[in-house]
Amino acid sequence: MIVDLNLQDKSVVVIGGGNEAQKRINSLIRQGCDITIISDKIIPQITKLVKSKKIQLIKQKIQDTKFISELNPDIIITTTNDKKLNQKIINAGKKKKIITYSSDNPEESDFSNPAIIDFEKMIQIAIFTGGRSPAMSKKLKKKSEEVFKKIITKEDIGQIKIQKIARDIAKEKIATITERKACLRSIMTDNEIDQLIKDGQMKKAEKRAITIVRNWK
Repeated sequence: MIVDLNLQDKSVVVIGGGNEAQKRINSLIRQGCDITIISDKIIPQITKLVKSKKIQLIKQKIQDTKFISELNPDIIITTTNDKKLNQKIINAGKKKKIITYSSDNPEESDFSNPAIIDFEKMIQIAIFTGGRSPAMSKKLKKKSEEVFKKIITKEDIGQIKIQKIARDIAKEKIATITERKACLRSIMTDNEIDQLIKDGQMKKAEKRAITIVRNWK
């Protein structure tokens, strides 16, 4: 089952400071979570993130699992080259009911990292092989990306932005879920809004969507 975790304000500890750690950090950094790296060595890309205060660094070599009790994170991601240590961290995390992930052992991890096709951080499409072959996930992502680029348009992205604004207002103005859904569908199929988005007049499109919500009966 593929799910999108809400990591806002959650505490995430990443063990390791190499390329694999950077990949995980890149996927976490826009989630609004508190990221702490534990490693005695880090690559320049991670150093930049530390200096810009986007992530925190505890500079030490991990040899045991004491950090779990000290930091009490919500999620642990381990990316070291030491398989035994990674397994030890996974086992210790699970005992404390902490969500754990090891880059070299997705089968025993609590979650997997699918290959993500991203469109302006508005649409994410996951390519997932159940942890059986990350390499094939990446290959299929590249093949699929060109197809989806032809299918998903700027107008689709614009409509998502409009829907977000309208949905927030509808929650306050329209009492029932059924009516809210009907209102949002009417906005999605509104020819005038569609044309305004195509013409790049997003502010006018937003204004019309808001008017529809406020006048909904």
